[in-house]
Amino acid sequence: WTRSWSARWWTATAGRSGGASRTSCRPRTVLSTADVASLSRKSSFGKRSASGGSGAGGNSHGRSHIRKSRSAQLKLDMEDLVSSGAALSRASSASLGFSFTFTGFTPPPQDMMSSAELAPFSDDDVDLEAADTTRRKSLMAEPTLPIYLKFAEVKYRVAVKGTPREILSGISGSASPGEVLAMMGPSGSGKTTLLSMLGGRATAADGCISYNDEPFGKSLKRRIGFVTQDDVLFTHLTVKETLTYAALLRLPRTMTREQKKERAMDIIYELGLERCQDTMIGGSFVRGVSGGERKRVCIGNEIIINPSLLFLDEPTSGLDSTTALRIVQLLHDIAETGKTVITTIHQPSSRLFHKFDKLILLGRGSLLYFGKTAEAMPYFSSIGCNPLIAMNPAEFLLDLANGNTNDVSVPSELDDKVHMENQNLQDTNSKINLRPSAQDVHEYLVDAYEHRVAYKEKKKLLAPLPISDDMKATITSSKREWGTNWCQQYSILFCRGLKERRHDYLSWMRITQVIATSIILGLLWWHSDPTTPKGLQDQAGLLFFIAVFWGFFPVFTAIFTFPQERAMLNKERAADMYKLSAYFLARTTSDLPLDLFLPVIFMVIVYFMAGLKASAMRFFLSMLTVFLSIIAAQGLGLAIGATLLDIKKATTLASVTVMTFMLAGGFFVKRVPPFISWLRYLSFNYHTYRLLLKVQYDPVPDILMTSVPLDNGVTEVGALVAMIIGYRVLAYLSLRRVKASNG
Repeated sequence: WTRSWSARWWTATAGRSGGASRTSCRPRTVLSTADVASLSRKSSFGKRSASGGSGAGGNSHGRSHIRKSRSAQLKLDMEDLVSSGAALSRASSASLGFSFTFTGFTPPPQDMMSSAELAPFSDDDVDLEAADTTRRKSLMAEPTLPIYLKFAEVKYRVAVKGTPREILSGISGSASPGEVLAMMGPSGSGKTTLLSMLGGRATAADGCISYNDEPFGKSLKRRIGFVTQDDVLFTHLTVKETLTYAALLRLPRTMTREQKKERAMDIIYELGLERCQDTMIGGSFVRGVSGGERKRVCIGNEIIINPSLLFLDEPTSGLDSTTALRIVQLLHDIAETGKTVITTIHQPSSRLFHKFDKLILLGRGSLLYFGKTAEAMPYFSSIGCNPLIAMNPAEFLLDLANGNTNDVSVPSELDDKVHMENQNLQDTNSKINLRPSAQDVHEYLVDAYEHRVAYKEKKKLLAPLPISDDMKATITSSKREWGTNWCQQYSILFCRGLKERRHDYLSWMRITQVIATSIILGLLWWHSDPTTPKGLQDQAGLLFFIAVFWGFFPVFTAIFTFPQERAMLNKERAADMYKLSAYFLARTTSDLPLDLFLPVIFMVIVYFMAGLKASAMRFFLSMLTVFLSIIAAQGLGLAIGATLLDIKKATTLASVTVMTFMLAGGFFVKRVPPFISWLRYLSFNYHTYRLLLKVQYDPVPDILMTSVPLDNGVTEVGALVAMIIGYRVLAYLSLRRVKASNG
């Protein structure tokens, strides 16, 4: 009602008003409500289209022409509105004031309206946004070493219960810069195994894999990006932090720290992650980014180094069709800049299928097709396999790879074979098969490819590449190239470890657990009296509990360290992001500030509530003793976790070990049999308990003495320091052994 009433009032007022409208060369224009609404829609549409065009980076002259045409039309519309409607707007200010006041909004005074608000729409804003987007988009177009990938007769075997089983049998193919090669096949057909071998993550049993006609070298690791099927990311890091740490570790030393951070921001804008850059990655129990955003972060981790080869293992799994299409379009854009992209795909939609340049179809470890994606359907049609109904080409090919001939025309050769088998079955009164078996279909497809296509493709693979010797020398270099030196790796990993684990170590649940335990202990031992034998034994029990509690707590925290980070460690070490020694030292030392925060709160509450010796020196010595116990127990947990790398096994072994150390701690049994008395020297509970007694009671009363006399405490301190170093050396050697076995 307000809109229609205002329009009628505007028309009447404009009819009575003269001035500039009558003297203008243009005819007087009367705007109706529909005209105003239409013009508003045009203006908003023009802005949206301009913004969309700039976001795309202005990919084509056609889009730019359309934007300029729309902008020119908007200029004319706006000029008409400003010139012919100037008097109309002034005359209708009262009406506008009524309308806006009615809706709760008061318009600004007329003299405060800036000329910029009445300026016609210009392409300058669009050009600025497009220029910024072009600067961001230029990252993928940076020059990179082109790598031509060839693989011929690749085979892979595994031993199953002592019997060798062939996973891949004679796979051949190639991929060139600027191409996206997709590997399709049913589950268990060997797609991931082949991708791992091409990416240098696994060794082929037989066959040849070459990069620019040269074998795989260590220097090639820094030119390869590998996105695993599982999104291996730190849960509590944000998107920006994840990509920034990857840039700091992986980019070359020639770049400054600020340049590396800028590269990370370029990747964020390039992948469209700017809206979630400050959001945690998240996981099973932590809310974070969506599945598509998480996958783009994984891709960003790899393309941040501007790789020549990019491998992806099922990047669209678990995503909806629209998000999957965006991921594949991103891969296509990356390939267009001269990079070689190879990906496995499970069951793509028809739109995704046609975006791949080349296709490898695997079935039961054998090659069923290799060639251009556009020629796949004509090839299978030429061998007599056609879909009988309209279906997705990818679905049709997967049905063939599975040996399923439902809704598929059966070739005459297969049909004849089925008739011959049926005749034999009739003679034996057996059940007749109306369709060929999956094994028959598989054998037919393998034979058809070998006789029709394989020879031509293998001949192409034998042809030498037109590349220079300098490019080959770059590939064959056996020298590793680290992005940072050892000290920089340590500092970056130390900071990353603090940010990642502070949420777990300083969670309210842990803080509440420690504070509640300390308050309960303080109440149970409230102002205990050590002057009586009974009170002395009570205090000794408290000291032993402190030794056991801060031996038990760190062990079961540390045993999860390496088993939980095993996938991340394997992924980052395979990419040569850092040295194992830098990771291990940073990982163990970054836990110390977090591990020592809660014991301070614990000791402050318990020490004074229980009425222990009120002396600053005794308090700080007790605190130092607890710190030594925590670091030694943490080393034991790291050693168990690194040796087993299995959470269930590590938890079981840690439970038995901690219980044994507790019983041998010198509180429950003071007269240990000689043949097992050596066990107490391995117990950090034993040495911690003796040191706490020495700090509180000097000399220690006879009633609390064990069979071994207590001297000045140097022996106990030396034993704890030896455990701190020894357990960590054992953990490091265990990780080395695992790395060597994986290699």
